[in-house]
Amino acid sequence: MQLTVPSPVGPLLLTERGGAIVSLEFARRRAPARSTSPLLRQASRELAEYFDGRRRAFDLPLAPQGTAFQGRVWRLMRAIPYGGTMSYGEMAKRLKTAARAVGGACGRNPLPILVPCHRVLGAGSALGGYSGAGGLATKRYLLKLEGARTG
Repeated sequence: MQLTVPSPVGPLLLTERGGAIVSLEFARRRAPARSTSPLLRQASRELAEYFDGRRRAFDLPLAPQGTAFQGRVWRLMRAIPYGGTMSYGEMAKRLKTAARAVGGACGRNPLPILVPCHRVLGAGSALGGYSGAGGLATKRYLLKLEGARTG
């Protein structure tokens, strides 16, 4: 099942499968209304609360599909607290891998915002990249929303 929800960074298309959210995509436009589920309605509420500054963590079952390595990177991203940041290099050190590999996994994150890849920065707090719609402007918006300090 899918549901498109409005947000300050454009429409977001949520996909649920097997009782978990499996993807969040930056949609070009709202998808036609379809039947929805309690989980998708909960995700919509939680995202609205997040963008209103009333939610700092999501209480949703997430099931991103990826490699074992990508899963390790995404779990570490979820551990970065609201308003906090971590560098690609620091993540790489913790995971005993290369910063480029971490960047690749960040870029393949199927659940941006929910798995907060926007909190991962380059060396010296440089923004690095962002694969979501709007690119770095969206990343800046999300970091500012959370009150994160960047370089």
